[in-house]
Amino acid sequence: MTHATQPSYAYFQGEIVPIAQAKISVMTHAFNYGTGVFGGLRAYWNAEQEQLYVFRPQAHFERLLNSAALMRMSVPYEAADLIRILTELLRKEGYRTNAYIRPLIYKSDERIGVRLHDIGDDLTMFALPFGSYINTDGVHAHVSAWRRIDDNAIPARGKITGAYANSSLIKSDAVLSGYDEALVLNEDGHVSEASSANLFIVRDGVVITPPVNANVLEGINRRSLIHLMQEELSLPVQERNIDRTELYLAEECFLCGTAVQIAGVTQVDHRPIGDGQLGSVTHRLSQLFEQVVNGRLEKYVDWLTPVYTTEAIQS
Repeated sequence: MTHATQPSYAYFQGEIVPIAQAKISVMTHAFNYGTGVFGGLRAYWNAEQEQLYVFRPQAHFERLLNSAALMRMSVPYEAADLIRILTELLRKEGYRTNAYIRPLIYKSDERIGVRLHDIGDDLTMFALPFGSYINTDGVHAHVSAWRRIDDNAIPARGKITGAYANSSLIKSDAVLSGYDEALVLNEDGHVSEASSANLFIVRDGVVITPPVNANVLEGINRRSLIHLMQEELSLPVQERNIDRTELYLAEECFLCGTAVQIAGVTQVDHRPIGDGQLGSVTHRLSQLFEQVVNGRLEKYVDWLTPVYTTEAIQS
């Protein structure tokens, strides 16, 4: 794993400020009750073009605003406003490397009391250089004893800060038990996702992923990869429930998400997946995705937002 470094700036209380000034009180509602929502975006540096490309910011910010609506939040921004703020922030940082972006909308009032109504909301955003989140050459996972939080408890399709206590329990138990990652079942006993990534398996040449009503996050990368597999690799993709034992019989298994990107799972519960090596679908898809996010496929440039203007590149 490549460790991140600290950003220099953040968008906070309506302006870009030094990161040291982007501070909240210990009484902030979101800090006390987990009443925030967040997003995760990546920007990819293309050295040949000297351009930094943000991957699908419109879709990411639309999901962020939908997550906020689930939590009775209202901020005076649309997706286009958030893209503008993000590009200004990245230009201020001047990154010439891959970066991870974290926007948050949160209950910002300094008060005690469990509720969502009559509490003020605010937006913050920061970005930092970021490499690999997990070993992408072969993940050894196990099936967690923890269950994925149910949509009727905390909306699974929203990235809600408090819900990630569930993910943290799942991840730490896996890593401290000697695994790289955990796969999680929902309350129906079907495979949902990993601690913080969507999941695909391949069986009999068909790519299968849990449906959005299986308590999975409606991942932007998940949606993008389904399109690429169907349209560019001519692979059949099914969205259906996956039983735990299907993991052991799969020919391939891989995770996807903004942080994870694409990571092949080569073992589950000490059982090899397929021949225990990265499969052909995972390999081909990873190569294709790398071309897309770095702006090397003209067909998908509308998925990317360039950060630097021509004048900035030339200077």
